[in-house]
Amino acid sequence: MIATSLPRRTAFRLLQRATMALALLAPAPLLAAESAPVTSARVTAALLSSRDAVAPGERFQVALTQKLAPGWHSYWQNPGDSGEATKIDWTLPEGVSAGAIQWPTPKAIRVEPLVNFGFEDHVLLPVEISVPANARPGETLTLSAKATWLVCEKICIPEEGAFTLDLPIAATGAVDAAAQARIDEAIAALPKPAGFTAKLTAKGEDKLALTLPGLPPGASDVRFFPLLDTLIEHAAEQPLANGALTLARSTAFKVGTPTTEGVLTFAEGGAKRTLALSAEVEPALLQAVAAPEQAPAKVTLPPPPAEDLTLLLALVFAFAGGLILNLMPCVLPVLFIKALGFAQVAQASRGEVRRQGLLFLAGVLATFFVLASLVIALGAGWGFQLQSPPLVILLAVLMTLIGFNLIGAFEIGGRLQGVGDGLASRGGPVGAFMTGALAVVVATPCTAPFMGAAMGYALTQPPAAALSIFMALALGFAAPVVALSFAPGLLRLLPKPGRWMIILKQAFAFPMFATAIWLVWVATMQAGADGALAALVAILVAGFALWLIGVTRGSGRGLRALAAAAALLLVGAASAFVIESATPSARPTAQAGTDAPGVWSPARVAELQAQGKPVFVNFTAAWCITCLANDRVALSRQEVKDAFAKLGVAYLKADWTNRNAEIAATLAEYGRAGVPLYLVYPGSKGAQAEVLPQLLTPETVVSAAQRAAGKEVKTATAR
Repeated sequence: MIATSLPRRTAFRLLQRATMALALLAPAPLLAAESAPVTSARVTAALLSSRDAVAPGERFQVALTQKLAPGWHSYWQNPGDSGEATKIDWTLPEGVSAGAIQWPTPKAIRVEPLVNFGFEDHVLLPVEISVPANARPGETLTLSAKATWLVCEKICIPEEGAFTLDLPIAATGAVDAAAQARIDEAIAALPKPAGFTAKLTAKGEDKLALTLPGLPPGASDVRFFPLLDTLIEHAAEQPLANGALTLARSTAFKVGTPTTEGVLTFAEGGAKRTLALSAEVEPALLQAVAAPEQAPAKVTLPPPPAEDLTLLLALVFAFAGGLILNLMPCVLPVLFIKALGFAQVAQASRGEVRRQGLLFLAGVLATFFVLASLVIALGAGWGFQLQSPPLVILLAVLMTLIGFNLIGAFEIGGRLQGVGDGLASRGGPVGAFMTGALAVVVATPCTAPFMGAAMGYALTQPPAAALSIFMALALGFAAPVVALSFAPGLLRLLPKPGRWMIILKQAFAFPMFATAIWLVWVATMQAGADGALAALVAILVAGFALWLIGVTRGSGRGLRALAAAAALLLVGAASAFVIESATPSARPTAQAGTDAPGVWSPARVAELQAQGKPVFVNFTAAWCITCLANDRVALSRQEVKDAFAKLGVAYLKADWTNRNAEIAATLAEYGRAGVPLYLVYPGSKGAQAEVLPQLLTPETVVSAAQRAAGKEVKTATAR
């Protein structure tokens, strides 16, 4: 018997070891309950499931796990004096639902002079998932989640991650014991119902009393974490006396319900305890905030906000904005060319002048229609095309070639003449149409008064209404040129064609060169030194290609074909080089302005407001002429810098030179389809911003800063 049992034991042990080895070599089942991690230098996050397989009709727990680097912290649902809570956005199969985050007990994290509520080291955020009863065994349940969180040390960095879990559906669910134990431990540590109701009452003008009738007699280290962020000053001490905590009343105090919730932590017998607390709010406190808060003072210069507009008023604003747009520096060079064209034909044919005016109108309307359709369809902003460095470089090339054409460096024959001097020449219907198109393209960097509100309103309307607003803008833009073409009396005042027209034509080349220089600078802001090199190479190749075609004009057909092929080959190679080189730089763009503006983010604004600092936010772009003009005229002025320094105003810049979805969303929130947008936030947590006009003066900026700070200062402007 003994002799036969030994081989069996040996065989059994060998079978055990083989099974363990196979398990180690097959990691998929072991990792099925956890998603691929999202890792940064600060946080490693993953989605953890308590099940390896789920059954129809089952409810089970998943958890977003965050392992934080030493010194860094993420935030609770009320982040305290600054910060932002973690959010999870689920994409789930039909019938599957996800509950809310079950928030663990936070810590009070002091970041002088503030106190944040959040988590250090590691945290699990449990969420309950419900599987529908009609789920079919044999299929796969895919849980997809996008989470966003803010992680802070001395600086704050917003992070995000996409997580996917594929769980098989089986007749009976399979528990992942290790994951279940981790999640169970986190759920067991969640705040327990207090079993008693607290009372919140006023205690003088700036204090509150939180009476805790069920608090154990020997409790120590008591702290209340409110869910409402407008209840108390989070950094203040919370002394306990006679079973009541004394809390410092928030300067932005507001309670809108008869009860308020929170978490109470304390020590009892050396053990830490946490309770989910509900407190009845004294009616007098509710009455104290019944009166509406005083809204920030509004500047009366800009048009009403988009939500106050009607379609008729938006159409009027759009037409007025289009009229004013003609005075912007972006458009003037092209309008000069059109005026020169009128001068050439004014003494000859009234009908031809009118025909060119109408063709100009057609070019404006057609180009506005194309741009407006793209803006509406893509949800993009006005001037979106200038966020593409290759297109900016193409415009720089076009402006340079038009300039050299105007000074007579070369002549473009045939149909191409409509892009240069022929834009305004007699008998050039294509030229008149293309002048209107070009005027619209170069107008997009500018934003005129009334335009912002009208276009912001347009983006909130159905496509037909939105398109009508853009067409009203186009009509206003084209109106001066069309009116001039139908005013023979004005045209007769022009002198007869002569040498003065040649001189004026050559003089108009220099605004084109200036525009080209600006566009090259925009490309540099977008793509760094490589962008500038790409622009200069593109200008060189375009010029050489035109010269090559021109110098072979009049030669044999074979030589002309060879020159055209060589020019096309050069242009193709240069285009590939531009597309490859003109990649937007990841670094912040450097623009003139007040000294060292900070980089904008909603979290940064909230943090500065929590510190009691007013905030000025400049939504701008390197390609926005109106933005640059405001910067030179107002924001770079020394009196504005001095006022900001005396008032403690923090200056942030939101740079939309390259595409940025967060900036686009904020612009839309304020009813704007593009930049500029200027916001001034008071120095109190949660206070709403004042929207400044689209055209700034030093007086406007300083006055808004004074209102935000709640005080007056003497500056060169104010005196």
